[in-house]
Amino acid sequence: MSSKSGTPKKNLMLFSGRAHPELAEEVAKHLNVSVVPQTAHNFANGEIFVRFNESVRGTDAFVIQSHPAPINEWVMEQLIMVDALKRASAKRITVIMPFYPYARQDKKHKGREPISARLIADLFKTAGADRIMTVDLHTAQIQGFFDGPVDHLLAQNVLAAHINKTYRDENITVVSPDSGRVRLAEKWAAQLGDRPIAFIHKTRDPDKPNQAVANRVVGKVRGQLCVLIDDMIDTGGTIVKATEALLDEGASDVVIASTHGILSDPATERLSNCKAREVIVTNTLPIPEEKRFPGLTVLSIAPLLAQAIQQVFEDGSVTSLFDGNA
Repeated sequence: MSSKSGTPKKNLMLFSGRAHPELAEEVAKHLNVSVVPQTAHNFANGEIFVRFNESVRGTDAFVIQSHPAPINEWVMEQLIMVDALKRASAKRITVIMPFYPYARQDKKHKGREPISARLIADLFKTAGADRIMTVDLHTAQIQGFFDGPVDHLLAQNVLAAHINKTYRDENITVVSPDSGRVRLAEKWAAQLGDRPIAFIHKTRDPDKPNQAVANRVVGKVRGQLCVLIDDMIDTGGTIVKATEALLDEGASDVVIASTHGILSDPATERLSNCKAREVIVTNTLPIPEEKRFPGLTVLSIAPLLAQAIQQVFEDGSVTSLFDGNA
């Protein structure tokens, strides 16, 4: 007999970077596991060191890291964690990036520009990642940048459930902040009970980041509660201008729903002073107390991440979490 049979076993282990440990702990609680203890620190010159305190040989490793500012430090830390797992003989490494870094740089607007979203995918593939899990990519085609499985999770169910619960009896119109997200607005409208949709016609100068001009509203919004949807809020300029445009067109009120609350300065000031009734985001990124304001609602994405991790670990269907539409 030239071979020896063994008893195959699977072992899920969850690892967390230092950017948003609260989210990792919440995910671990839903999975009924503990985050693997590790030693992590920065040297005086900024170099990052990571060592896991338990054996990871043969494990199904899930490495979760959020990417707030300083984004480059947290990207590098996650890359180092993946490299450490690969060199320690982890069987499969799934990188969990609730907010995909550099997602806005997914194409060239002009010559001699990078496609940094592709670079991020290449870096994690080279480091040893077998799979990527992320939430609400800026554009869906980023999935094709990674040479392996990508689980693109949708926060729409989480956000829409809150909208349905809070504003069920209102006359709702779903509003896309630009013409490119009209199809997403249609999905939202269907989930909220076949509501009408509208969108903001806007222009943007590629040489001026974080600046857009909301030109006009396309669709009927007068007397309606407008649910303004977007994938991320960075400095808040675009979404606040869209809110003003809707109110100028006669909307009765505006509720902003966005997956990723980046909230770079001066977003908190802008959003707290705008006339939106509520601003809803998820905790894909940490939102410290100093960035919070009255009217901000933060929903947890942890149950969704935990369900997806469980499906991947058990070789189940992630798509089934979204009624086959993911």
